Amino acid sequence: MTKKLSVKLKFIYAELFKLYGEVECPLNHETSFQLLVATMLSAQCTDERVNLVTVELFRHYPDAKTFATAEPEDIEFHIRSLGLFRNKAKNLVNTARLIRNDFNGEVPENMAALTSLPGIGRKTANVILGNAFNIPGLPVDTHVLRLSGRLGITDSKDPEKVEKIITTAIAPKYWTNLSHLLIQHGRKICTARKPNCPQCPLQKTCIYYHEHNKNV
Repeated sequence: MTKKLSVKLKFIYAELFKLYGEVECPLNHETSFQLLVATMLSAQCTDERVNLVTVELFRHYPDAKTFATAEPEDIEFHIRSLGLFRNKAKNLVNTARLIRNDFNGEVPENMAALTSLPGIGRKTANVILGNAFNIPGLPVDTHVLRLSGRLGITDSKDPEKVEKIITTAIAPKYWTNLSHLLIQHGRKICTARKPNCPQCPLQKTCIYYHEHNKNV
């Protein structure tokens, strides 16, 4: 199964790469800590909205040191237009303090340390590893989950299981950009409500397409 899935994933990667190329992280940031903040803020929120908020946020709190000296209420003021802003503000301040106290002010570069921080799960950690440190990681968000099911990669709804299935079947060099490609495709063509199957280059390998286009 892994060999068959490997072939499938390489086909998916190649076709989506033709469409989108090497995709940059859509969250605006200048440092690994700013990426950490932006990624935490992006939970249940669009990247576009986060980018609007972080302009002013990073002007006042550009690094872990300044975040660590803030109170959650200070951060809330800048992010209150985002969902779950109170919980996010609390986690951001606590995370910044741990980074200051336990990691010499630097964002850690490994999964175990990152996921020990408040509000950071594997998805956020993989975003940071792949985009800030060029360490292969495969973030699994709602788009990756949806496309994994539709394309027949796996019908699991568990992000960690999906991550393990994909990363077992394809080389690490593909992981970070494959996640970006699937997310991009999920936003532009394979949307949640109405996938644009006629414009999709993945028809050949897509279970959803064949089930919903039996007469094609």
